[in-house]
Amino acid sequence: MTLRAAIYARYSSDLQSHASIEDQVRLCRRLIKERGWSEALIYSDAAMSAASTLRPGYQKMLEDAHAGTFDVLVAEAMDRMSRDQEDIAGLYKRLTFADIKLVTLSEGEINELHVGLKGTMNALFLKDLAAKTRRGLEGRVKQGKSGGGNAFGYDVIRTLDANGELARGERSINQDEAKVVRRIYIEFANGRSPRSIAHGLNNEGVTGPRNGSWGPSTIYGNWRRGTGILNNDLYIGLLVWNRQRFVKDPQTGKRQARINPETEWIIQDVPSLRIVDDELWQRVKDRQQNTRRQIAEGRDIRSERARRPRYLLSGLLQCGVCGGGFSKISQKHYGCSTARNKGTCNNLLTIRRNVIEEMVLAGLKDQLMQPEAYEEFIAEFNREANRLASSEDQEREHLGRDIEKVEGQIARLIEAIKSGVPGEAVKDEITALEAHKTALTSKLEIVPLPKPRLHPNLARIYRDKIENLIAALNSTDMVSEAAEAIRSLITAVRLVPVHDQLEIELYGELAALLSLGLANKHKHPRSNDPGVQVTLVAGVGFEPTTFRL
Repeated sequence: MTLRAAIYARYSSDLQSHASIEDQVRLCRRLIKERGWSEALIYSDAAMSAASTLRPGYQKMLEDAHAGTFDVLVAEAMDRMSRDQEDIAGLYKRLTFADIKLVTLSEGEINELHVGLKGTMNALFLKDLAAKTRRGLEGRVKQGKSGGGNAFGYDVIRTLDANGELARGERSINQDEAKVVRRIYIEFANGRSPRSIAHGLNNEGVTGPRNGSWGPSTIYGNWRRGTGILNNDLYIGLLVWNRQRFVKDPQTGKRQARINPETEWIIQDVPSLRIVDDELWQRVKDRQQNTRRQIAEGRDIRSERARRPRYLLSGLLQCGVCGGGFSKISQKHYGCSTARNKGTCNNLLTIRRNVIEEMVLAGLKDQLMQPEAYEEFIAEFNREANRLASSEDQEREHLGRDIEKVEGQIARLIEAIKSGVPGEAVKDEITALEAHKTALTSKLEIVPLPKPRLHPNLARIYRDKIENLIAALNSTDMVSEAAEAIRSLITAVRLVPVHDQLEIELYGELAALLSLGLANKHKHPRSNDPGVQVTLVAGVGFEPTTFRL
């Protein structure tokens, strides 16, 4: 049988181009032809680092490998797949489990030895590359040049140096953006809130960083990390570098910021880039410090680090107008975050938290009250009750046998005394056996007595659980787990304003499940599409019409 060979190609963003993908594919095709294999699929990731496996082409390749789409995976070298030792080992294990060979142009057919040695070399290469890059950036910062990226208020200067190469790290003040920076500092120092400032800038059409709109977090940021317009030391002519570092979460593959000790910060004077004078800067810092002090004293001012409580649908609600998030705007209501924080969306309608949760889960509750669901609950309850009862019965029987055994040993010792064995010779042994019997008897007394295998109030217990489903899922000890389970079934909950009222549109697997129920009740066609939409309505269950809130 001819083996089906898939190709994986990748290049990073440094000093390479898309032609690199074509070159890798051409070489891999040559190898496939030489081996007499048939070409299956080509997977590629352009301008993406091998330090992370969160690459579309790579993930699609893993998915198809699991599905048995190909028999051999061909790449230019192992470092095209990953430079992380753990990731390459994991890839090899998954391919081996799927009975797929991994073959590279550089190393040939990969085995455990390649994974160990080459994976270590790739990991060391990444570490060495990071150290060299860091040294280069530190030298550039100490010359008063940018260590990477650009801040609002500045332009990147692109010129050639004496060697004819592109000079890096040079910046100049953008006067138009500098006026906006000074305006933000003045308005905040005079008592205006970041949200109010953002609204004003957006209403006037002032473009924000990266040509986006303004939001409160863009202005206030995080004072510890030095983020946000109000915390950028460059505006007073100080270039601060190495304030924080990034580490990769091994579970998610995403980078997380960690603040470095101040002794490790690199601070360089760049007076030519000053935009804000010291007096205005200090007024802003004084107000920020006063805000943090009031927070510490328990005053009703929210810190930029404060976390709002998570509820059942947190992170799932979307505005049907702008696509932004619907978040808590009061204790009981959700509203469009973009409309309130940036003022660029006109959807100002709100919805109570309990109402939207009830509507989203009402159909699920209705489905769970069907006889089939109740029967499954009874069966599962009895399975668990029987398991626990069986375990208790076994423990009771085991203790009973142990007590009988001890009593038999005591009886034999007493008979020995009657037969002429001196009592002193067996006194200690009898005492120990009596103590052991007492301990066993105490354990037996606390083992629950046999229970009926079928609970008399099962129907009431089940009904109460379903009727109080939302309260149970929002309880503090279940909300994280419940939210994760619900999130896995819901792609999005869109809130669309129609005639000054909101429609709730449900997307995802839960919507597909409820659509199956609708097909039974209302003769609507079944759908296995997980992206199916269900519009929620009042009444028992769901109807395929519009519900206004």
